[in-house]
Amino acid sequence: MKKKLLAVMAAAGLTALMLSGCDSSGKATLKVYNAGEYMDTSLLTQFEKEFDCNVVYETFDSNESMYTKILSGESYDVLIPSDYMIERLIKEDYLQEIDWDKIPNSVNLNQDVMGQDFDPENEYSVPYFYGTVGILYDTTVVDEADLADGWELLRNTKYAGDIYMYDSERDSFMIALKALGYSMNTDNTDEIDEAYQWLIEQRDLMDPIYAGDDVIDNMVSGNKSIAIVYSGDAAYIMSENEDMGFYQPAEGTNEWFDCMVIMKDSEQVDLAHEFINFMLDVDNATANTAEVGYTSPVTEAYETMLEEDYAGISSYAPDMTNPLNECFRYQTSEIKQYFADLWTKVKAY
Repeated sequence: MKKKLLAVMAAAGLTALMLSGCDSSGKATLKVYNAGEYMDTSLLTQFEKEFDCNVVYETFDSNESMYTKILSGESYDVLIPSDYMIERLIKEDYLQEIDWDKIPNSVNLNQDVMGQDFDPENEYSVPYFYGTVGILYDTTVVDEADLADGWELLRNTKYAGDIYMYDSERDSFMIALKALGYSMNTDNTDEIDEAYQWLIEQRDLMDPIYAGDDVIDNMVSGNKSIAIVYSGDAAYIMSENEDMGFYQPAEGTNEWFDCMVIMKDSEQVDLAHEFINFMLDVDNATANTAEVGYTSPVTEAYETMLEEDYAGISSYAPDMTNPLNECFRYQTSEIKQYFADLWTKVKAY
């Protein structure tokens, strides 16, 4: 997930935070499932007090691990997954429709973020954060002229051994597919095979480190000159290290959207709507985006960050205008497995 990839607390990537301050006896309990390090958790305590309830807050390290937990029979009231996973959950009938009449703070939402292909009418999803994937680079090391190479910068041997790739099958194949001029949602195996060869050649030429959570602290420290990161992570890193710049190649990139959804078997439907509405309050959304670093869909919170915490940091306002940008879409199990098998080979060295 597109998300501030700070360390996820549990070894398996799953951690539960049982928020205190409420006596559970006789009080409603809301179960929320979100990505790790992706919320100002003081807001949860505030929500408990305001609505006289308990919140059980759990985190996951990927959309796939979240999905596995759901398949096991675990139920939550509010999930915060990504675009393609939302599409899958809709197709597989795990979600219920949003009652927008119960979310008056929806007037605060940037309408440009609404109506994405994975849920065109926003029947099931309410925007939480959004952004892109791009190249974070050390401006004191990387020649600005080399940025004209786009994604091929990642195969420029001038920077061999000085690159972090994101340890993500879909994001890494996205880069290779875009570099080759293909859709990142292709199911054409010839195109996928070409992208695999691109990644193999890059691996052998560049000796990249396939990184996860540790890329943030390492780039803040300037340990390498180039990294693939989500725009929100870039915003945080750039706020900590003024030498860093952020670039989105002209060949296009991944535009992603994480949203709040309500599970079909939720036992606290009204409280779930209250929670979503609470997160869209201007003050709460501002606190949340300031803490996490990702771009808020709440217009006033977004504008405040551009003037204050993330003033002058380009990645907080990622370019969503390139017609070659795409959002990840649902994959069939066969295509997903095809990608997974090739990614295992890329990593096997």
